Amino acid sequence: MKDQYDAIVVGARCGGATTAMLLARRGYRVLLVDRAKFPSDTLSTHVIHAPGVAALDRWGLLDTVLATGCPPIGHYSFDFGPVVIDGTTRPVDGHTTAYAPRRIVLDEILINAAAAAGTTIREEFNVDDLIFRDSQVCGIRGHFRHAKQESLTARIVIGADGRGSRVAKAVQARAYQEKPRLQWPFYTYFSELPVDGFEIYIRPFRGFAAAATNHGLTMLVVGWPYAEARSYKADVEGNFYRTVELAPQFAARVRSARRETPFLGGAVPNYLRVPFGRGWALVGDAGYNKDPITAQGITDAFRDAEQCSAAVDHWLSGRMSFEDAFGSWHRERDSKVLPTYAFTTQLATLEPPPPEMQQLLGAIYGNQAAMDDFVSVNAGTLSPGVFFSPEHISRTFEAAAIPG
Repeated sequence: MKDQYDAIVVGARCGGATTAMLLARRGYRVLLVDRAKFPSDTLSTHVIHAPGVAALDRWGLLDTVLATGCPPIGHYSFDFGPVVIDGTTRPVDGHTTAYAPRRIVLDEILINAAAAAGTTIREEFNVDDLIFRDSQVCGIRGHFRHAKQESLTARIVIGADGRGSRVAKAVQARAYQEKPRLQWPFYTYFSELPVDGFEIYIRPFRGFAAAATNHGLTMLVVGWPYAEARSYKADVEGNFYRTVELAPQFAARVRSARRETPFLGGAVPNYLRVPFGRGWALVGDAGYNKDPITAQGITDAFRDAEQCSAAVDHWLSGRMSFEDAFGSWHRERDSKVLPTYAFTTQLATLEPPPPEMQQLLGAIYGNQAAMDDFVSVNAGTLSPGVFFSPEHISRTFEAAAIPG
């Protein structure tokens, strides 16, 4: 029986829509399904760092995002109280600017781009389960609301359906490098809240950040350790504003602003999953997830889309075997994300910097090149393994005339 599609992508947000778009642009028959009706909002830290912006540019979508009026983020500032590290990320294909578009804006742009590339799209479509043939995934069963279930077949099914991925559960994708939920953030939007770049505030066992987004709004997120989540939720509004008061000058701006939306929040687990198997693959949060404190999710999803679609093409074109194409992607993904995963999960504990880190921050402060390198770690343009290497730390201390 001839498969109806070359690929079925389950989940039409950042990872799924871009994967479908890239495959369709290569000439493959692609079906993209999602239970949502777009435009549709979702909980997100919004920020697209320079690597993700470069991807949008490669795909010809950056100008469309910019046309929505989303303000540029030209620099990052990390306010630790005693010192503020302010810098610009290392460039990626000439891009040093980040953006934080609303997801109701960004996701619609991406799904429209997938449709323009020739992807067949089914919104408000629920996936009930996968179809297996001789232990290999070969399609999905699903239905529109109030409609009969139908079967759809493909040479590969790609799960881009988030942390609770139905695809990952059906194929029993193995998780590894698992870590528990580490912090509980609440998000909301303010009008008339000016910010300068991406502002991040770190205080003992507390953290908050703000970035400008579409429609004249600013996204503000405040996080507490997960162990204190129950106390946080007991008085969300009061605790949210009391935490912001730990940075008095920023708090004054917040008091002069107007909150426009309810508080939304929740904690996420940290894990990597094996991202492929017989007839299936996982992209975005379905395959890899970490705490949102470094706001890497969208950028990670874009990278997954490019690498996964390339692996699919290598396989379907006959240039590589399935195992070789997807095994190479898996190794490349992990080599890229594991250092940032470790950095993020440590930062998400919200524990005060240990003495040696405080000393390093003191050495970085005032050295623009070193501050640029520090913010580049958060932006994903410099590996934490490189930044925290003995050689790099020694050079930083030497520049500050501090014994290493």
